[in-house]
Amino acid sequence: MIKFISERVAVKVTLYVNLLLLVVMGAGAAYMIIDQGAALEAQLLERGKTESMTGAKMTGVLIEEAIDNGVFTIRDAFDTAYEKIPGFNPPKFHTKYDFYLDKALLGIEDEFLKDKSVVYAVAADVNGYVPTHNTRYNQPPTGDPEKDLILNRTKRIFSDKVGLAAAQNLNLGFLQVYSRDTGETMWDISSPIMVKGKHWGGFRIGYSLEKINAAKFRMMISTLLIMGAIFLISFILVFITVQRSLLPIKELTDTSIRLVEGQINQKIAVKGNDEIGKLADALERLRFSLKTAMDRLARK
Repeated sequence: MIKFISERVAVKVTLYVNLLLLVVMGAGAAYMIIDQGAALEAQLLERGKTESMTGAKMTGVLIEEAIDNGVFTIRDAFDTAYEKIPGFNPPKFHTKYDFYLDKALLGIEDEFLKDKSVVYAVAADVNGYVPTHNTRYNQPPTGDPEKDLILNRTKRIFSDKVGLAAAQNLNLGFLQVYSRDTGETMWDISSPIMVKGKHWGGFRIGYSLEKINAAKFRMMISTLLIMGAIFLISFILVFITVQRSLLPIKELTDTSIRLVEGQINQKIAVKGNDEIGKLADALERLRFSLKTAMDRLARK
C-alpha cells in the first residue's frame, strides 16, 4: 500500500488535499455540533418558559373562577393546614381545595405532556404541595414502594431545595437542574401562579436531561454522517480531477522514457503555456537537439 501511494503522484496529491479538507471539515463539524446543541437547548428552554407561564396563568384563572363561583373561598384556596392521608410514605395530604383541582386542573396539566419533551407539568403551592399530579403519576397505589414512588406522586409536598425554590419563585421561566427522587436529572422550569393578586405557588415544567442529551447526540450523529458523505464524495472527485490533470505529465514521462531509449523521431506536441506546456516544449527542444546531433554523427 505504501509503495502504491509513493509511486503515484495523483494518490499523494489526493491524500494531501483531502487531509487538509478533513481538518477544515472537522473544525466546521465541531463548530456546527456545538452551535446546534446550544441552539437546541435554547429552543427547549424558551419552549419550557412559555409552557410554564401558560400553565401558571391557566392555573391562576382556574382557582380564581372557582372562588368567584363559590366552589371554595379565598381562604380555602390558600389552605396550608395539610390533612395527612394515612398509609403513605412519602406522606400525602388533602387540602380544602384539592378535590376540585383533581377534576379541573388534571386535564390542563396533562395537555402539556403532549409535548414529548415534557416529563411532568404540575402546579405546586408556596410550600411545594402538589394537589394533583399528571395522570401518568397519579396511578392507584400498588403497595410497592418503588413503583408508587414513580407512578403515584400526587398530593405530596416536594419540599426539597429545588421544589421549594420553584414553588416560591417569582420570576417567569425560572430554570433549575433537578435531581428527582426517581433518579432522573431534569430541567425544572417554573413560573409564579398568582391568585387574586397574591402569590399562590408555581407551575413547574420538567424536561429530562437524558432526553435532551439524546436529542443532541442524534443531531451530532446526523451532522457527522452528512460531513462523512461530503468528505467521501470530495475524496473521489478530487482523485478523479487530479488524475485527469496529471494525464499530460504521464504522457510526458512516457515520452522522456522513449527519448532515453533512443526513440527521437516522434515530435512532442506542445499544448498550452502553463508549466506542463513549458515542460513539453523543453522536451521537444531536447528531442530536436538529440536528433540533430545523431543525424550529424550518422553523416560522418
